[in-house]
Amino acid sequence: MAERAVEFFFDVGSPASYLAFTQLPALCAQTQARLIYKPMLLGGVFKATGNSSPASVPAKGLYTAIDFARFAKRYGVPFEFNPHFPLNTLQLMRAVVGMQLLHPDQFERLTRLIFDGIWSNALNLNDLEVLAQWLSQGGFNPADIVQISSRDEVKEALKANTEEAVSRMVFGAPTLFVGQEMFFGQDRLDFVKEALLRS
Repeated sequence: MAERAVEFFFDVGSPASYLAFTQLPALCAQTQARLIYKPMLLGGVFKATGNSSPASVPAKGLYTAIDFARFAKRYGVPFEFNPHFPLNTLQLMRAVVGMQLLHPDQFERLTRLIFDGIWSNALNLNDLEVLAQWLSQGGFNPADIVQISSRDEVKEALKANTEEAVSRMVFGAPTLFVGQEMFFGQDRLDFVKEALLRS
């Protein structure tokens, strides 16, 4: 029997990815499925597919911010739309991928810390001083994170994840796969759950 699993393509600069991240562990526990994290660079996906952030259309950006707040209230999780959005997430995503590759036992903790910094505390994690302080508060050595992020194999892994996403017709974040079935958006988790239970 094939393993029951969901692949989660995400970028920490995506508020919808943050909301999905808060819900997926429990969803996978309920369905006895493995959660496979696939960190990707959303900017690279946008460039490859011709897509853009909802914020590029002012009315749509305003609506999605309101909708994300609705879902956060439903999920019972903190959410504050970041005034520094959109952030350049290249270095942040390299840090996430680097931790996944080199220190997998710390991967979820770092990913949660970065998500919380951006979407619960509205921090500008593009500011290196702010980032260093936030990492230190979370129990990480900022110098170690910078060193991990700068490794060639880490850069290549993020690039490979992003290219895989594009090759699988991903156009935004979060995107989830159950087998070959694709689901876009954190508001499709009920369909993800149904697909897992069928698998």
